[in-house]
Amino acid sequence: MLQTVAHYGCHFLIPLVVALFFYKSNWKFAYLIMILGMFIDLDHLLANPIFDPNRCSINFHPLHSYYAIGVYLLLFIPKKTRLIGLGLVIHIFADLVDCELM
Repeated sequence: MLQTVAHYGCHFLIPLVVALFFYKSNWKFAYLIMILGMFIDLDHLLANPIFDPNRCSINFHPLHSYYAIGVYLLLFIPKKTRLIGLGLVIHIFADLVDCELM
């Protein structure tokens, strides 16, 4: 139960806090862009089984690989891609929290 709350709390609450704190005037747009980082979970469809509660996503799925994480960190640097990179990095952080609680 704690693992599920922590995992989904990180996925939805951290982007909300970041959006409200750093993008006050445009927080809804910032939150939406960061939440769209959840689409990297589509790579779970390539796994068999698609969902395994005892599997760590980090470096298992292609969009959760260390190489992909490096790209997400690079996306965080330019201002034009910062929100996308931030959403993806927060997503990876949430998955890392999930892995640590396994």
